Amino acid sequence: MDLATGSGIRRLDGTAIGVPVRVGAVDGHALESRARRLSGRSIKRESKRAGLELAITCIDLTTLEGSDTPGRVRALAARATRPDPEDPTVPPVAALCVYPSLVPVAAEALAGTGVHIASVAMAFPAGQTELASRLAEIRRAVADGADEIDIVINRGALLAGDVAAVHDEIAAAKEACGEAHLKTILETGELGSYEMVRLASMIALAAGSDVIKTSTGKLPRAATPPVALCMAEAARDFAEQTGIEPGLKLAGGIRRSKDALGYLAIIAETLGTDWLTPERFRIGASSLLNDIVLQLRFMRTGRYARLGSLPAD
Repeated sequence: MDLATGSGIRRLDGTAIGVPVRVGAVDGHALESRARRLSGRSIKRESKRAGLELAITCIDLTTLEGSDTPGRVRALAARATRPDPEDPTVPPVAALCVYPSLVPVAAEALAGTGVHIASVAMAFPAGQTELASRLAEIRRAVADGADEIDIVINRGALLAGDVAAVHDEIAAAKEACGEAHLKTILETGELGSYEMVRLASMIALAAGSDVIKTSTGKLPRAATPPVALCMAEAARDFAEQTGIEPGLKLAGGIRRSKDALGYLAIIAETLGTDWLTPERFRIGASSLLNDIVLQLRFMRTGRYARLGSLPAD
């Protein structure tokens, strides 16, 4: 399965795909060692406070459950704009991410707040329906108020070697988004190797995705420091080769403040501190927000607050 060459990503017939970005091999041992070192760095108290507040501004507060209701979405919209009811200085999150059917509710609840409305689409999370209906789902979500769309890469096609199908579906999704930003989920836990993670990252970016994202959060294996570093290096190399600076979103299993700070360190060291903004970096999470708020309360008061003092997820 020859999916890439030193000169760029190619279809099975040998013709080039999209931007001729170079893919390259991945040294897994070195990647894991560097990720472990970066994510394990200790952070001083004042830097920790700034890092936690920064992490909040980069969160996509997410609810993607079969039991989601308009009431739950409205409650999360209130949390998105004011994460700590006791402290108005805590900044709002970047976005609220919901299913397409609940986009109108989120759009109404967040009107005028500056918090973005993100919607999963393209038959999330499996993506196993015909393409026309998946693209129609994107257009409907955008028409209803979503300004960010999260789709899942066609893992079956990628693993089968059909790079053209993967690339062309993402390109079609980007066109369907119009002015909305496209985030492409790689579902890294199903790709099997760092080489496939890097390849999937490059294909998605070459196809026009604004952001590459780790996971749907529906699998046991999701975001990990080595995968985050692998994708950050792909984003860095894509930017160097094309002049286009893509975004990166980490999602799936990020629940603790300590983990969020570790990922911030990986991004800062790999892509630079300019990437640590909601425009270029996101964390997809739900329970993480409460953990950060509790940490900030402790730093402010010196007392540990109970989790029950915050809204339930």
